[in-house]
Amino acid sequence: MKTEKEKMLAGELYDALDPQLSKERTRTRLLLKALNDSREDQDEERARILEKLLPQAGEGLWIQPPFYCDYGSNIVTGEKVFFNFNCVVLDVMQISIGSRTLFGPNVQIYTATHPMNYKERASGLEFAKPIVIGEDVWVGGSAVICPGITIGDRSVIGAGSVVTKDIPADVFAAGNPCRVIRPVSPDTKHEV
Repeated sequence: MKTEKEKMLAGELYDALDPQLSKERTRTRLLLKALNDSREDQDEERARILEKLLPQAGEGLWIQPPFYCDYGSNIVTGEKVFFNFNCVVLDVMQISIGSRTLFGPNVQIYTATHPMNYKERASGLEFAKPIVIGEDVWVGGSAVICPGITIGDRSVIGAGSVVTKDIPADVFAAGNPCRVIRPVSPDTKHEV
């Protein structure tokens, strides 16, 4: 028989109030409190906290507090990933983020979701879908990335966008719902 954590990581309906999961989230909240309360001049302390909070992070991860997540252990990053102020990452399932990807302030990344059927939803069970964000992606401030989304390498997501469908590589996409606006050329310089 599967544990609730095994169900969660498999994308099946699971009980988020399970004691093991609650204990893991409490551990994460305590690490987040320490990170978010740390001072700008405490680089070594922040690095120590981030190693515990995000054990699958690549070199050069930079998180500008405050930062919030569910578990931290389900966030996998490449090198030199940057999260600006006030990002929220609901990492109930794995979130893979490629190297040199940048997140503006207030970006929200959600793997967690609830059943559409009200009877299933009323049971208190929930589930999740993984998210994949490629390398060299820029996600503008206050964008929301919904469960199950893939964003291709080198794409740019406009500020305030709500990403409800996959976005291919090498495009600028924006809006609610987010849609491809135009291709982005590797030769483009200093364009906004």
